[in-house]
Amino acid sequence: MNAERLLLTALLATALAACSGPSSRIKKHQAEFDAYPADVQQKIRAGQVDVGFTDQQVALALGRPDRIYARKTETSQQEVWAYGGSYGSRVGVGLAVGTGGGPTYTSGGVTADTGPGIDHGEKTRVVLQNGVVVAVESRQQ
Repeated sequence: MNAERLLLTALLATALAACSGPSSRIKKHQAEFDAYPADVQQKIRAGQVDVGFTDQQVALALGRPDRIYARKTETSQQEVWAYGGSYGSRVGVGLAVGTGGGPTYTSGGVTADTGPGIDHGEKTRVVLQNGVVVAVESRQQ
């Protein structure tokens, strides 16, 4: 019974993550989305952003950033939206089911750790100036 609960929890978490994709954000802002040019709509649906996008278009395509940085140079102030990373904490759920020639066993667990300033895999940064994308940075794997 415990294994079934863990499996159900994992499936529910996956379903909730799917609900937070571009299509659910588009539905919430359908009129705004419909006003964009076809090429912008296509990129938003695919979860992509490009130079020239507004901050609203980025939010539709990628959602809320995991972290926001302020960047100041001699000539400008910029905002950097970082995606795909977690900073300072992680939570994981594991499930194992197996047999060893005897009775079937199940095992599960939850882990968490913390640590200020830890970068756990930031993948994309979107640089905005005056609410418009001026650069998109992607980590090469």
